[in-house]
Amino acid sequence: MKVVDLFAGCGGLSLGFQNAGYDIVAAYDWWGPAINVYRENFSSHSIYQMDLSDTDAAVRHIQPFAPDMIIGGPPCQDFSHAGKRMEGKRASLTEAYATIVSKISPEWFVMENVDRAQQSEAYKRARQILKEAGYGLTEHVYDASLCGVPQKRKRFICVGKKNEEDGFLSQSIAEHEASKPMTMRDYFGNSLGIDYYYRHPRNYSRRGVFSMDEPSPTVRGVNRPIPQGYVRHPNDPESVVGLRPLTTLERAQVQTFPKDFIFNGSKTDLEQIIGNAVPVKLAEFVGNRIADYQSQEKDQCCEAMRSWLVQEKNMSAASAKDVISRINRVMTLTPITRFDSAVDVNYRLAKNDSFAELSQSVKSQIKRAVSLFVEFNESTRK
Repeated sequence: MKVVDLFAGCGGLSLGFQNAGYDIVAAYDWWGPAINVYRENFSSHSIYQMDLSDTDAAVRHIQPFAPDMIIGGPPCQDFSHAGKRMEGKRASLTEAYATIVSKISPEWFVMENVDRAQQSEAYKRARQILKEAGYGLTEHVYDASLCGVPQKRKRFICVGKKNEEDGFLSQSIAEHEASKPMTMRDYFGNSLGIDYYYRHPRNYSRRGVFSMDEPSPTVRGVNRPIPQGYVRHPNDPESVVGLRPLTTLERAQVQTFPKDFIFNGSKTDLEQIIGNAVPVKLAEFVGNRIADYQSQEKDQCCEAMRSWLVQEKNMSAASAKDVISRINRVMTLTPITRFDSAVDVNYRLAKNDSFAELSQSVKSQIKRAVSLFVEFNESTRK
């Protein structure tokens, strides 16, 4: 499945979805330092510097990639707990994201933001745009520590699929979330050589010392040293020898970026880039739920088509099985959905190198199977 990542930052969503088996074909962002990190780590596709608030220009640039899915996390500072909680120019980028999705009309989209964004006026307007574009939505606040991330990070993620019922992924999410949070020690073992670490609190009414035997608090865009004269919070441990904050790269690993992910740039920029990122394992978790749904949908579709071929086309069970096998082969070569036309699918197949290497007889059999698949889809819509 071809995926375009908007507001990609350094690539947390891209890497997570790539790990889940998706084909990232392009990424977009505006902030130069984040783009530089992205380019250091992804060589199979390009990231483009673009102001995505210009939705018409963005659509013109993205459209040729013909994405099956658009993913992205519009900047969230105006919604965040750390900010002033006032909606401003950045919040309008949530609507810009929805507008781009609605105009390009991929089968799927994934939109990530902070947990409180769901209550914002900007999201309500974006949601209306997406519903009017025909998307069914699964809206869920994820606790990253239940999705393979050693961090108590709450994120709102909306997954949309064309012509689907709302809540279509809810059961799968509930079934796959862990029964208990992942701790820092669960993830790192004893590799960091510490039992406690300092994380600068937003204000001194909150504790600043955390244990490796609990999830990390949310990784933010700042990473300050322990101030001189730091007064122990009542919930801090009594005494910790050699207490230190996590390093920049350790914080990136808490965001579940691999050790070999390259972070080049100023320390200030890198701390912000890492704090803004979507945890890789959280993105992978969401990508896997979508893949599970597609697999189930594919199995149901194949069984329904097999019955249709036998009953409506008077095929033998063996012949129907052969047609299904050819459709499955097409799906390994190029994405195919119930809304594809035979002309569109055959056009995409013609551009596929693996298809070009097949014999003319096999090509003809596959094209016939595609025509039957389209006819079957049309019959189910009547």
